[in-house]
Amino acid sequence: MCNRTFMVLRHFSGNVKSVKFFTTPIYYVNANPHIGHLYSSVIADAVHRWQDILERGQKSEFSTGTDEHGSKIQQAASKRDIPSSIYCATVSEQFKRLSDEFGVGYTKFVRTSDESHKATVGKFWKKLLEEGHIYKSAYEGYYCIQDETFLTETQLKEVTSQNGDKMLVSLETGHSVEWTKEENYMFKLNSFQDDLIHWLKSDENLVRPKIFHKILLDMLSNDLQDLSVSRPSSRVHWAIPVPEDDSQTVYVWLDALINYLTAAGYGKDKEAFNQTWPPDVQVIGKDILKFHGIYWPAFLMAAGLELPKTILCHSHWTVDGEKMSKSKGNVVCPFDRAETYTTDGLRYFLLREGVGHSDGNYSDTKVLRILNSELADTLGNLLNRCTGSALNPRQTFPTMDSAALATVRSLEVTKSLIEHISNLPETCRCHYADFNFHKVADAIMATLHSANLFFETLKPWELKKKPESHLELNVVLHLTLETLRVVGILLQPMVPKLSEECWIKSMLEGKRDIFQIWRSFHGRRKTSTRGS
Repeated sequence: MCNRTFMVLRHFSGNVKSVKFFTTPIYYVNANPHIGHLYSSVIADAVHRWQDILERGQKSEFSTGTDEHGSKIQQAASKRDIPSSIYCATVSEQFKRLSDEFGVGYTKFVRTSDESHKATVGKFWKKLLEEGHIYKSAYEGYYCIQDETFLTETQLKEVTSQNGDKMLVSLETGHSVEWTKEENYMFKLNSFQDDLIHWLKSDENLVRPKIFHKILLDMLSNDLQDLSVSRPSSRVHWAIPVPEDDSQTVYVWLDALINYLTAAGYGKDKEAFNQTWPPDVQVIGKDILKFHGIYWPAFLMAAGLELPKTILCHSHWTVDGEKMSKSKGNVVCPFDRAETYTTDGLRYFLLREGVGHSDGNYSDTKVLRILNSELADTLGNLLNRCTGSALNPRQTFPTMDSAALATVRSLEVTKSLIEHISNLPETCRCHYADFNFHKVADAIMATLHSANLFFETLKPWELKKKPESHLELNVVLHLTLETLRVVGILLQPMVPKLSEECWIKSMLEGKRDIFQIWRSFHGRRKTSTRGS
Protein backbone atom coordinates (compact mmCIF):
# COMPACT_ATOMS: atom_id res chain seq x y z
CA MET A 1 0.00 0.00 0.00
CA CYS A 2 2.82 2.46 0.80
CA ASN A 3 4.85 4.02 -1.98
CA ARG A 4 8.44 5.20 -1.69
CA THR A 5 7.47 8.60 -0.30
CA PHE A 6 5.57 7.25 2.67
CA MET A 7 8.38 4.81 3.48
CA VAL A 8 10.69 7.83 3.74
CA LEU A 9 8.22 9.55 6.04
CA ARG A 10 8.13 6.55 8.33
CA HIS A 11 11.91 6.81 8.57
CA PHE A 12 11.67 10.51 9.44
CA SER A 13 9.28 9.79 12.30
CA GLY A 14 12.22 8.67 14.43
CA ASN A 15 13.74 12.16 14.34
CA VAL A 16 13.85 13.83 17.77
CA LYS A 17 13.37 17.57 17.45
CA SER A 18 14.14 20.12 20.14
CA VAL A 19 11.51 22.77 19.34
CA LYS A 20 7.75 22.40 19.81
CA PHE A 21 5.79 23.96 16.95
CA PHE A 22 2.17 25.18 17.10
CA THR A 23 0.16 26.95 14.41
CA THR A 24 -3.11 28.73 13.80
CA PRO A 25 -4.51 28.85 10.28
CA ILE A 26 -3.55 32.04 8.50
CA TYR A 27 -6.57 34.28 8.09
CA TYR A 28 -7.90 35.42 4.74
CA VAL A 29 -7.94 39.20 4.55
CA ASN A 30 -11.15 39.62 2.59
CA ALA A 31 -12.84 40.83 5.80
CA ASN A 32 -11.98 42.04 9.30
CA PRO A 33 -11.59 39.62 12.23
CA HIS A 34 -14.63 38.07 13.94
CA ILE A 35 -14.99 35.73 16.91
CA GLY A 36 -14.43 32.66 14.72
CA HIS A 37 -10.92 33.88 13.96
CA LEU A 38 -10.36 34.66 17.63
CA TYR A 39 -11.55 31.18 18.59
CA SER A 40 -8.92 29.51 16.38
CA SER A 41 -6.22 31.74 17.82
CA VAL A 42 -7.08 31.29 21.50
CA ILE A 43 -7.33 27.51 21.08
CA ALA A 44 -3.82 27.43 19.64
CA ASP A 45 -2.59 29.86 22.28
CA ALA A 46 -4.06 27.77 25.12
CA VAL A 47 -2.41 24.64 23.71
CA HIS A 48 0.91 26.49 23.44
CA ARG A 49 0.66 27.99 26.93
CA TRP A 50 -0.21 24.64 28.49
CA GLN A 51 2.83 23.09 26.82
CA ASP A 52 4.93 25.86 28.33
CA ILE A 53 3.58 25.08 31.80
CA LEU A 54 4.04 21.35 31.32
CA GLU A 55 7.59 21.56 30.00
CA ARG A 56 9.06 24.76 31.39
CA GLY A 57 12.17 25.68 29.43
CA GLN A 58 11.18 23.71 26.32
CA LYS A 59 11.84 25.78 23.19
CA SER A 60 8.76 26.45 21.10
CA GLU A 61 7.53 28.31 18.03
CA PHE A 62 3.99 29.51 17.54
CA SER A 63 2.98 30.88 14.16
CA THR A 64 -0.03 32.77 12.90
CA GLY A 65 -0.55 35.25 10.09
CA THR A 66 -2.59 36.33 7.09
CA ASP A 67 -3.43 34.82 3.70
CA GLU A 68 -3.33 37.70 1.21
CA HIS A 69 -3.56 36.39 -2.35
CA GLY A 70 -6.31 35.36 -4.76
CA SER A 71 -9.19 36.71 -6.79
CA LYS A 72 -11.32 37.55 -3.74
CA ILE A 73 -8.61 39.94 -2.54
CA GLN A 74 -8.43 41.49 -6.00
CA GLN A 75 -12.18 42.05 -5.90
CA ALA A 76 -12.21 43.41 -2.33
CA ALA A 77 -9.44 45.90 -3.08
CA SER A 78 -11.03 46.93 -6.38
CA LYS A 79 -14.37 47.51 -4.65
CA ARG A 80 -12.64 49.93 -2.28
CA ASP A 81 -10.65 51.49 -5.12
CA ILE A 82 -7.28 50.95 -3.44
CA PRO A 83 -4.22 48.89 -4.45
CA SER A 84 -4.30 45.26 -3.32
CA SER A 85 -1.06 45.69 -1.37
CA ILE A 86 -2.47 48.56 0.70
CA TYR A 87 -5.75 46.76 1.27
CA CYS A 88 -3.90 43.64 2.49
CA ALA A 89 -1.61 45.61 4.79
CA THR A 90 -4.58 47.38 6.38
CA VAL A 91 -6.59 44.23 7.10
CA SER A 92 -3.53 42.18 8.09
CA GLU A 93 -2.78 44.77 10.75
CA GLN A 94 -6.23 44.11 12.25
CA PHE A 95 -5.42 40.41 12.59
CA LYS A 96 -2.09 41.21 14.19
CA ARG A 97 -3.93 43.53 16.56
CA LEU A 98 -6.34 40.68 17.36
CA SER A 99 -3.46 38.48 18.51
CA ASP A 100 -1.73 41.25 20.40
CA GLU A 101 -4.77 42.52 22.30
CA PHE A 102 -6.06 39.06 23.22
CA GLY A 103 -2.75 37.77 24.49
CA VAL A 104 -2.09 35.29 21.68
CA GLY A 105 1.62 34.69 22.20
CA TYR A 106 2.80 34.01 18.67
CA THR A 107 6.51 33.97 17.84
CA LYS A 108 6.05 34.25 14.04
CA PHE A 109 3.50 36.29 12.09
CA VAL A 110 3.58 35.26 8.43
CA ARG A 111 2.09 37.39 5.69
CA THR A 112 1.89 35.60 2.36
CA SER A 113 2.80 38.88 0.65
CA ASP A 114 6.15 38.90 2.48
CA GLU A 115 9.20 38.40 0.26
CA SER A 116 10.48 35.66 2.58
CA HIS A 117 7.29 33.69 2.09
CA LYS A 118 7.36 34.15 -1.68
CA ALA A 119 10.89 32.71 -1.66
CA THR A 120 9.70 29.69 0.33
CA VAL A 121 6.84 29.10 -2.12
CA GLY A 122 9.31 29.19 -5.00
CA LYS A 123 11.61 26.64 -3.33
CA PHE A 124 8.74 24.32 -2.47
CA TRP A 125 7.28 24.53 -5.99
CA LYS A 126 10.63 23.64 -7.52
CA LYS A 127 10.93 20.68 -5.15
CA LEU A 128 7.54 19.30 -6.23
CA LEU A 129 8.49 19.87 -9.86
CA GLU A 130 11.88 18.17 -9.48
CA GLU A 131 10.25 15.15 -7.82
CA GLY A 132 7.88 14.81 -10.77
CA HIS A 133 4.66 15.59 -8.90
CA ILE A 134 3.63 18.59 -11.03
CA TYR A 135 2.76 18.62 -14.72
CA LYS A 136 1.15 21.11 -17.11
CA SER A 137 -2.17 20.29 -18.72
CA ALA A 138 -5.24 21.79 -20.31
CA TYR A 139 -7.96 21.73 -17.69
CA GLU A 140 -11.67 22.32 -17.71
CA GLY A 141 -14.25 22.00 -15.01
CA TYR A 142 -16.57 23.76 -12.62
CA TYR A 143 -14.80 26.56 -10.79
CA CYS A 144 -16.03 28.36 -7.67
CA ILE A 145 -14.65 31.90 -7.56
CA GLN A 146 -15.58 32.46 -3.89
CA ASP A 147 -13.93 29.22 -2.75
CA GLU A 148 -11.14 29.58 -5.33
CA THR A 149 -11.25 25.89 -6.22
CA PHE A 150 -12.34 23.51 -8.96
CA LEU A 151 -15.13 21.07 -8.07
CA THR A 152 -16.24 17.73 -9.47
CA GLU A 153 -19.86 17.00 -10.34
CA THR A 154 -20.23 14.98 -7.13
CA GLN A 155 -19.37 18.16 -5.18
CA LEU A 156 -22.19 20.15 -6.77
CA LYS A 157 -25.93 20.47 -6.40
CA GLU A 158 -28.58 22.21 -8.46
CA VAL A 159 -30.61 24.99 -6.89
CA THR A 160 -33.18 27.51 -8.08
CA SER A 161 -32.16 31.16 -7.91
CA GLN A 162 -34.47 33.96 -6.75
CA ASN A 163 -35.39 34.76 -10.35
CA GLY A 164 -36.32 31.11 -11.03
CA ASP A 165 -33.19 30.08 -12.96
CA LYS A 166 -31.53 26.73 -12.32
CA MET A 167 -27.90 26.98 -11.25
CA LEU A 168 -25.13 24.80 -9.85
CA VAL A 169 -23.54 25.54 -6.50
CA SER A 170 -20.94 23.95 -4.26
CA LEU A 171 -22.52 21.21 -2.16
CA GLU A 172 -20.27 22.17 0.76
CA THR A 173 -20.48 25.98 0.75
CA GLY A 174 -23.49 26.83 -1.43
CA HIS A 175 -21.40 29.22 -3.53
CA SER A 176 -22.10 29.40 -7.27
CA VAL A 177 -19.79 27.81 -9.84
CA GLU A 178 -19.00 28.42 -13.49
CA TRP A 179 -17.56 26.22 -16.25
CA THR A 180 -13.94 27.16 -16.93
CA LYS A 181 -11.41 26.02 -19.53
CA GLU A 182 -7.76 26.89 -19.07
CA GLU A 183 -4.20 25.59 -19.01
CA ASN A 184 -2.90 24.93 -15.51
CA TYR A 185 -0.19 23.12 -13.64
CA MET A 186 -1.57 19.99 -12.01
CA PHE A 187 -0.45 18.19 -8.84
CA LYS A 188 -0.62 14.38 -8.88
CA LEU A 189 -2.96 14.17 -5.91
CA ASN A 190 -4.46 10.86 -6.99
CA SER A 191 -1.13 9.07 -6.60
CA PHE A 192 -1.15 9.83 -2.85
CA GLN A 193 -4.61 8.47 -2.08
CA ASP A 194 -3.43 5.17 -0.63
CA ASP A 195 -0.73 6.89 1.40
CA LEU A 196 -3.23 9.35 2.84
CA ILE A 197 -5.55 6.53 3.88
CA HIS A 198 -2.65 4.61 5.43
CA TRP A 199 -1.49 7.73 7.28
CA LEU A 200 -4.95 8.40 8.75
CA LYS A 201 -5.50 4.78 9.72
CA SER A 202 -2.10 4.56 11.40
CA ASP A 203 -3.29 6.71 14.32
CA GLU A 204 -6.84 7.80 15.09
CA ASN A 205 -5.47 10.75 17.09
CA LEU A 206 -3.80 12.38 14.10
CA VAL A 207 -6.95 14.42 13.51
CA ARG A 208 -8.99 15.54 16.53
CA PRO A 209 -11.84 15.32 17.44
CA LYS A 210 -12.49 11.87 16.01
CA ILE A 211 -15.51 13.01 14.01
CA PHE A 212 -13.18 14.94 11.68
CA HIS A 213 -10.85 11.97 11.37
CA LYS A 214 -13.82 9.97 10.12
CA ILE A 215 -14.90 12.76 7.75
CA LEU A 216 -11.48 12.71 6.09
CA LEU A 217 -11.58 8.95 5.65
CA ASP A 218 -15.04 9.29 4.11
CA MET A 219 -13.66 11.89 1.69
CA LEU A 220 -10.93 9.46 0.71
CA SER A 221 -13.44 6.68 -0.01
CA ASN A 222 -13.96 8.37 -3.41
CA ASP A 223 -11.18 8.58 -6.00
CA LEU A 224 -9.13 11.75 -5.71
CA GLN A 225 -8.67 13.84 -8.82
CA ASP A 226 -5.38 15.52 -9.62
CA LEU A 227 -5.38 19.07 -8.29
CA SER A 228 -4.97 22.27 -10.28
CA VAL A 229 -2.22 24.20 -8.48
CA SER A 230 -1.96 27.29 -10.68
CA ARG A 231 -4.20 29.87 -12.30
CA PRO A 232 -3.67 31.98 -15.41
CA SER A 233 -2.09 35.27 -14.34
CA SER A 234 -4.48 37.03 -16.68
CA ARG A 235 -7.33 35.96 -14.41
CA VAL A 236 -5.65 35.86 -10.98
CA HIS A 237 -2.81 38.36 -11.08
CA TRP A 238 -2.72 39.11 -7.33
CA ALA A 239 -0.76 35.96 -6.49
CA ILE A 240 2.78 34.57 -6.49
CA PRO A 241 4.06 33.89 -10.03
CA VAL A 242 4.93 30.29 -10.87
CA PRO A 243 8.74 30.03 -10.99
CA GLU A 244 9.98 30.53 -14.57
CA ASP A 245 6.45 30.88 -15.95
CA ASP A 246 4.91 34.33 -15.48
CA SER A 247 1.81 33.27 -17.42
CA GLN A 248 0.67 31.34 -14.34
CA THR A 249 0.28 32.19 -10.65
CA VAL A 250 0.41 29.74 -7.73
CA TYR A 251 -2.94 28.43 -6.51
CA VAL A 252 -3.85 30.40 -3.41
CA TRP A 253 -4.26 27.31 -1.25
CA LEU A 254 -0.84 25.88 -2.09
CA ASP A 255 0.60 29.32 -1.40
CA ALA A 256 -1.30 29.59 1.92
CA LEU A 257 -0.40 26.14 3.25
CA ILE A 258 3.30 26.77 2.67
CA ASN A 259 3.14 29.51 5.34
CA TYR A 260 3.83 26.84 7.96
CA LEU A 261 7.07 25.97 6.18
CA THR A 262 7.96 29.66 6.00
CA ALA A 263 7.48 29.97 9.76
CA ALA A 264 9.69 26.92 10.37
CA GLY A 265 12.50 28.23 8.12
CA TYR A 266 12.22 25.82 5.19
CA GLY A 267 15.05 26.26 2.71
CA LYS A 268 17.15 28.43 5.05
CA ASP A 269 18.93 26.79 7.99
CA LYS A 270 18.46 23.05 7.48
CA GLU A 271 19.45 22.11 11.02
CA ALA A 272 17.14 24.69 12.60
CA PHE A 273 14.29 23.57 10.34
CA ASN A 274 14.80 19.92 11.30
CA GLN A 275 14.70 20.86 14.98
CA THR A 276 11.30 22.57 14.49
CA TRP A 277 9.53 20.51 11.85
CA PRO A 278 6.94 18.95 11.88
CA PRO A 279 4.22 20.96 13.65
CA ASP A 280 3.11 19.41 16.94
CA VAL A 281 -0.42 20.83 16.79
CA GLN A 282 -2.06 22.63 13.87
CA VAL A 283 -5.35 24.32 14.78
CA ILE A 284 -7.89 24.74 11.95
CA GLY A 285 -11.61 25.36 11.44
CA LYS A 286 -13.79 22.64 9.95
CA ASP A 287 -14.32 24.64 6.74
CA ILE A 288 -10.66 24.10 5.80
CA LEU A 289 -10.42 20.45 6.87
CA LYS A 290 -10.06 19.12 3.31
CA PHE A 291 -7.18 21.48 2.56
CA HIS A 292 -5.27 20.57 5.74
CA GLY A 293 -6.26 16.91 5.96
CA ILE A 294 -5.83 15.90 2.30
CA TYR A 295 -4.02 18.50 0.19
CA TRP A 296 -1.49 19.55 2.85
CA PRO A 297 -0.26 16.06 3.83
CA ALA A 298 -0.11 15.08 0.15
CA PHE A 299 2.07 18.11 -0.64
CA LEU A 300 4.35 17.24 2.27
CA MET A 301 4.60 13.60 1.22
CA ALA A 302 5.51 14.72 -2.28
CA ALA A 303 8.31 16.92 -0.91
CA GLY A 304 9.60 14.19 1.42
CA LEU A 305 8.69 16.08 4.58
CA GLU A 306 7.22 14.70 7.76
CA LEU A 307 3.50 15.26 8.37
CA PRO A 308 1.94 17.23 11.28
CA LYS A 309 1.67 15.26 14.51
CA THR A 310 -1.83 16.52 15.30
CA ILE A 311 -4.45 18.42 13.33
CA LEU A 312 -6.89 19.95 15.80
CA CYS A 313 -10.11 20.88 14.03
CA HIS A 314 -12.88 22.94 15.59
CA SER A 315 -16.45 23.74 14.63
CA HIS A 316 -17.99 27.17 14.07
CA TRP A 317 -20.01 29.73 16.03
CA THR A 318 -23.59 30.69 15.40
CA VAL A 319 -25.02 33.91 16.85
CA ASP A 320 -28.28 33.63 18.74
CA GLY A 321 -28.92 30.40 16.85
CA GLU A 322 -28.24 31.81 13.37
CA LYS A 323 -25.28 31.47 11.03
CA MET A 324 -22.94 34.42 11.32
CA SER A 325 -22.87 36.48 8.10
CA LYS A 326 -22.34 40.03 6.92
CA SER A 327 -25.67 39.99 5.10
CA LYS A 328 -27.51 39.31 8.37
CA GLY A 329 -25.51 41.95 10.17
CA ASN A 330 -24.76 39.59 13.05
CA VAL A 331 -20.98 39.27 12.73
CA VAL A 332 -19.52 39.56 16.24
CA CYS A 333 -16.52 41.90 16.40
CA PRO A 334 -14.12 40.75 19.14
CA PHE A 335 -12.73 44.27 19.65
CA ASP A 336 -16.20 45.66 20.36
CA ARG A 337 -17.11 42.87 22.76
CA ALA A 338 -13.79 43.15 24.59
CA GLU A 339 -14.81 46.67 25.63
CA THR A 340 -17.69 45.11 27.52
CA TYR A 341 -16.27 41.77 28.69
CA THR A 342 -12.46 42.38 28.65
CA THR A 343 -10.17 40.37 26.38
CA ASP A 344 -9.74 37.56 28.92
CA GLY A 345 -13.46 37.46 29.56
CA LEU A 346 -14.11 36.80 25.87
CA ARG A 347 -11.29 34.24 25.75
CA TYR A 348 -12.81 32.43 28.71
CA PHE A 349 -16.27 32.33 27.19
CA LEU A 350 -15.10 30.94 23.85
CA LEU A 351 -12.93 28.24 25.40
CA ARG A 352 -15.44 27.47 28.14
CA GLU A 353 -18.46 27.17 25.83
CA GLY A 354 -16.87 25.92 22.61
CA VAL A 355 -16.53 22.21 21.86
CA GLY A 356 -14.60 20.94 18.87
CA HIS A 357 -17.10 18.45 17.52
CA SER A 358 -20.14 20.73 17.16
CA ASP A 359 -20.98 24.39 16.57
CA GLY A 360 -21.19 26.72 19.54
CA ASN A 361 -23.82 29.41 19.98
CA TYR A 362 -22.80 32.93 20.92
CA SER A 363 -25.16 35.26 22.75
CA ASP A 364 -24.40 38.33 24.83
CA THR A 365 -26.84 37.17 27.49
CA LYS A 366 -24.94 33.90 27.86
CA VAL A 367 -21.54 35.63 27.96
CA LEU A 368 -22.65 37.97 30.73
CA ARG A 369 -24.23 35.16 32.73
CA ILE A 370 -21.15 32.93 32.59
CA LEU A 371 -18.64 35.67 33.36
CA ASN A 372 -20.68 36.99 36.27
CA SER A 373 -21.33 33.54 37.70
CA GLU A 374 -17.90 31.99 37.28
CA LEU A 375 -15.21 34.65 37.04
CA ALA A 376 -16.80 37.40 39.13
CA ASP A 377 -18.78 35.48 41.76
CA THR A 378 -17.16 32.05 42.14
CA LEU A 379 -13.55 33.14 41.67
CA GLY A 380 -13.48 36.91 42.12
CA ASN A 381 -15.50 37.10 45.32
CA LEU A 382 -13.47 34.36 47.00
CA LEU A 383 -10.23 36.08 46.05
CA ASN A 384 -11.45 39.43 47.33
CA ARG A 385 -12.72 38.05 50.62
CA CYS A 386 -9.68 36.06 51.69
CA THR A 387 -7.22 38.81 50.73
CA GLY A 388 -9.25 41.74 52.00
CA SER A 389 -8.15 43.87 54.91
CA ALA A 390 -11.10 42.74 57.05
CA LEU A 391 -9.86 39.13 57.30
CA ASN A 392 -6.24 39.51 56.30
CA PRO A 393 -5.09 42.99 57.44
CA ARG A 394 -1.37 42.12 57.26
CA GLN A 395 -1.75 40.85 53.67
CA THR A 396 0.13 37.61 54.36
CA PHE A 397 -0.05 34.01 53.27
CA PRO A 398 -0.42 32.65 56.79
CA THR A 399 1.31 29.51 58.02
CA MET A 400 -0.76 26.73 59.53
CA ASP A 401 -0.55 25.51 63.12
CA SER A 402 -0.60 21.69 63.17
CA ALA A 403 -3.14 21.46 65.98
CA ALA A 404 -5.47 23.96 64.33
CA LEU A 405 -5.07 22.15 61.02
CA ALA A 406 -6.04 18.87 62.66
CA THR A 407 -9.20 20.47 64.02
CA VAL A 408 -10.23 22.01 60.71
CA ARG A 409 -9.17 18.97 58.68
CA SER A 410 -11.62 16.72 60.49
CA LEU A 411 -14.54 18.54 58.89
CA GLU A 412 -16.15 17.10 55.73
CA VAL A 413 -15.92 20.42 53.87
CA THR A 414 -12.17 20.48 54.50
CA LYS A 415 -11.71 16.89 53.36
CA SER A 416 -13.68 17.65 50.22
CA LEU A 417 -11.62 20.77 49.43
CA ILE A 418 -8.30 19.00 49.98
CA GLU A 419 -9.43 16.14 47.72
CA HIS A 420 -10.52 18.59 45.01
CA ILE A 421 -7.32 20.62 45.06
CA SER A 422 -5.12 17.51 45.23
CA ASN A 423 -6.76 15.99 42.16
CA LEU A 424 -7.17 19.19 40.17
CA PRO A 425 -3.71 19.39 38.48
CA GLU A 426 -3.90 15.87 37.09
CA THR A 427 -7.54 16.30 36.07
CA CYS A 428 -6.70 19.48 34.18
CA ARG A 429 -3.62 17.87 32.64
CA CYS A 430 -5.79 15.14 31.12
CA HIS A 431 -8.36 17.62 29.81
CA TYR A 432 -5.75 19.93 28.35
CA ALA A 433 -4.09 16.94 26.67
CA ASP A 434 -7.45 16.10 25.06
CA PHE A 435 -8.05 19.77 24.12
CA ASN A 436 -11.23 19.78 26.23
CA PHE A 437 -11.01 23.31 27.61
CA HIS A 438 -14.64 23.28 28.75
CA LYS A 439 -13.81 20.32 31.01
CA VAL A 440 -10.84 22.22 32.45
CA ALA A 441 -13.24 25.02 33.34
CA ASP A 442 -15.73 22.53 34.82
CA ALA A 443 -13.05 20.98 37.05
CA ILE A 444 -11.75 24.36 38.20
CA MET A 445 -15.24 25.67 38.97
CA ALA A 446 -16.07 22.50 40.92
CA THR A 447 -12.95 23.07 43.04
CA LEU A 448 -13.81 26.72 43.58
CA HIS A 449 -17.36 25.81 44.60
CA SER A 450 -15.83 23.44 47.16
CA ALA A 451 -13.54 26.25 48.36
CA ASN A 452 -16.46 28.67 48.66
CA LEU A 453 -18.46 26.12 50.66
CA PHE A 454 -15.45 25.53 52.90
CA PHE A 455 -15.06 29.27 53.40
CA GLU A 456 -18.75 29.83 54.16
CA THR A 457 -18.91 26.86 56.55
CA LEU A 458 -15.86 27.91 58.57
CA LYS A 459 -17.09 31.55 58.78
CA PRO A 460 -13.66 33.21 58.99
CA TRP A 461 -15.31 36.57 59.76
CA GLU A 462 -16.50 35.00 63.02
CA LEU A 463 -13.08 33.44 63.72
CA LYS A 464 -11.52 36.88 63.27
CA LYS A 465 -13.56 38.22 66.21
CA LYS A 466 -12.16 35.58 68.61
CA PRO A 467 -8.44 35.82 69.46
CA GLU A 468 -8.44 32.16 70.53
CA SER A 469 -9.60 31.17 67.01
CA HIS A 470 -6.97 33.06 65.02
CA LEU A 471 -4.91 29.90 64.43
CA GLU A 472 -7.96 28.31 62.83
CA LEU A 473 -8.49 31.49 60.82
CA ASN A 474 -4.94 31.10 59.47
CA VAL A 475 -5.75 27.56 58.37
CA VAL A 476 -8.87 28.73 56.52
CA LEU A 477 -6.96 31.53 54.79
CA HIS A 478 -4.01 29.29 53.96
CA LEU A 479 -6.12 26.53 52.37
CA THR A 480 -8.23 29.04 50.43
CA LEU A 481 -5.22 30.98 49.17
CA GLU A 482 -3.48 27.75 48.16
CA THR A 483 -6.58 26.78 46.19
CA LEU A 484 -6.54 30.13 44.42
CA ARG A 485 -2.81 29.86 43.73
CA VAL A 486 -3.23 26.47 42.04
CA VAL A 487 -6.32 27.66 40.16
CA GLY A 488 -4.40 30.71 38.94
CA ILE A 489 -1.72 28.48 37.42
CA LEU A 490 -4.18 26.06 35.82
CA LEU A 491 -6.31 28.85 34.34
CA GLN A 492 -3.30 30.56 32.76
CA PRO A 493 -3.66 28.95 29.29
CA MET A 494 -7.27 30.11 29.09
CA VAL A 495 -7.13 33.56 30.73
CA PRO A 496 -3.47 34.62 31.03
CA LYS A 497 -4.05 38.14 32.33
CA LEU A 498 -6.68 37.21 34.91
CA SER A 499 -4.74 34.18 36.11
CA GLU A 500 -1.66 36.30 36.68
CA GLU A 501 -3.71 38.70 38.77
CA CYS A 502 -5.17 35.80 40.72
CA TRP A 503 -1.80 34.20 41.26
CA ILE A 504 -0.07 37.40 42.36
CA LYS A 505 -2.83 38.29 44.80
CA SER A 506 -3.14 34.80 46.22
CA MET A 507 0.62 34.90 46.91
CA LEU A 508 0.08 38.34 48.47
CA GLU A 509 3.08 39.84 46.74
CA GLY A 510 1.25 42.56 44.77
CA LYS A 511 2.00 46.20 45.57
CA ARG A 512 -0.48 47.68 43.11
CA ASP A 513 -4.26 47.73 42.83
CA ILE A 514 -4.76 44.39 41.10
CA PHE A 515 -8.48 44.14 41.79
CA GLN A 516 -9.27 46.40 38.85
CA ILE A 517 -10.27 43.63 36.45
CA TRP A 518 -12.33 41.83 39.03
CA ARG A 519 -14.10 45.05 39.92
CA SER A 520 -14.73 45.69 36.23
CA PHE A 521 -16.80 42.51 36.06
CA HIS A 522 -18.81 43.50 39.13
CA GLY A 523 -19.31 47.03 37.82
CA ARG A 524 -20.90 45.68 34.63
CA ARG A 525 -23.22 43.19 36.25
CA LYS A 526 -26.33 45.33 36.05
CA THR A 527 -25.51 47.09 32.79
CA SER A 528 -26.93 46.07 29.45
CA THR A 529 -24.41 44.83 26.90
CA ARG A 530 -23.95 46.13 23.40
CA GLY A 531 -26.11 44.19 21.00
CA SER A 532 -27.96 42.19 23.65
